[in-house]
Amino acid sequence: MKSDLTQATAAELSTLYGKGKASPVDALKAVLARAETVNPRLNALSLIDAERALKAAAASERRWKKGKPLSPLDGVPVSVKELVRVKDWPTLMGSRAVDPHQAWDDDAPAVERLRAAGAVIFAQSTSPEFGHKGVTESPLRGISRNPWNPDKTPGGSSGGAAAAVAAGLGPLAIGTDGGGSIRLPASFCGIVGHKATFGRIAAWPPSLNGDLANIGPMARTAEDCALMMNVIARPDARDPASLPSDDVDYVRKLGGKLKKLKVGLVLRFADHPLDAEVEALVRKAAGTFEKLGCSVEEAAPDLGGVDGRKVFGTHWLCFAQRVLQLFPPEKHQLLDPTLLTMARDGAKYSSAELVASMADRRTLSMGWNLFFKNYDLLLCPTLAVPAFDTGRMAPGRADGTPNLLWSPYTYHFNLSRHPSASVPCGLTRAGLPVGLMITAGHYRDALVLRAAHRYQQAAPLKLPTLPA
Repeated sequence: MKSDLTQATAAELSTLYGKGKASPVDALKAVLARAETVNPRLNALSLIDAERALKAAAASERRWKKGKPLSPLDGVPVSVKELVRVKDWPTLMGSRAVDPHQAWDDDAPAVERLRAAGAVIFAQSTSPEFGHKGVTESPLRGISRNPWNPDKTPGGSSGGAAAAVAAGLGPLAIGTDGGGSIRLPASFCGIVGHKATFGRIAAWPPSLNGDLANIGPMARTAEDCALMMNVIARPDARDPASLPSDDVDYVRKLGGKLKKLKVGLVLRFADHPLDAEVEALVRKAAGTFEKLGCSVEEAAPDLGGVDGRKVFGTHWLCFAQRVLQLFPPEKHQLLDPTLLTMARDGAKYSSAELVASMADRRTLSMGWNLFFKNYDLLLCPTLAVPAFDTGRMAPGRADGTPNLLWSPYTYHFNLSRHPSASVPCGLTRAGLPVGLMITAGHYRDALVLRAAHRYQQAAPLKLPTLPA
């Protein structure tokens, strides 16, 4: 167990609470003190509700002393991305255009369930405006930074959440993922992020990004993600797409073996660059799965000739144009210029173009379904590059032009709705984390988390105390 409570996982904190060796108040005070020192440098948390959180921690401490915790997450500090509703907190979506002076009367389903489990909701994490891009910066919040190297981006759009977890600003975070926004920053920040099967975790209010969007857990370990799934993977009447409860104990399922699983390794989804260090680390991770008893082979999915990037881009931009309807024209100048450009581009699509893209989405999704008929798991890079400098939308190529193909993997499984997680698989020579993405067939979230957990046991990446 760690003596510094800010560096402990949720599972470790729960054990300490149960043995009376630490208390929820101790843990929260340690996180709050660390946030005072570290958050100004990283800009990962946009709101810290210390007073209410301390009251919740004290109530949790009383429950633990009585031997009656509400769950293993009772008293564990959790941050929530600023796209997810928290009662009494302005949910501004990272936007200057959203009116903060309105009623904020409800929790999102995931937040509601975490509170019922005794978790301490203490802070809101940063996001780009409406989660529209893969780096975390906005006119409202400024630039968020990567704790491994503050000159680098933490990724996005759940970059504040990932940076907070990696930096010891709470062991658990709720993120959102419309095209990779949980997995992408998890990769850049060296943590685990899980995008569940669409509908497994109920979402409300509905996202700007429609049925691409998911809410999910972010933590240092797959075990902690499983603890969160046990609490938040529940249906809710406010989400018409939420799935019936599967009654799975995700923590218990971590103990299963991986022997005899058939695993497909895919290094490229199309013709795009792949950083040599990223490729080497992912290949090494595939070797670890072989040592765990899996049968691993390089594979090539048949996606029916569909250009996934084009399909995703059409869906994403058509959803983005919704902001032009949400806000009157006089407020459009308050939007992030990149979001405004996306929205205006999205408004140019015809209904025929969108319907054709929806048909291509079905073809792509069927291709992945058939892939998972032949393979239990897919292994691939989470991203084609390690973290790049802040202040940029994309890393640079050798010739100085932007590499717009740096994130070619994650969005496939927003389109197809399969469960997918990023787990750290090593560091580059520059000391930056690289993520391995593990994906499985629909509803096999427990298998994804088991694979991530067993991999972390076999090839652990120990996070130093960050910022570096």
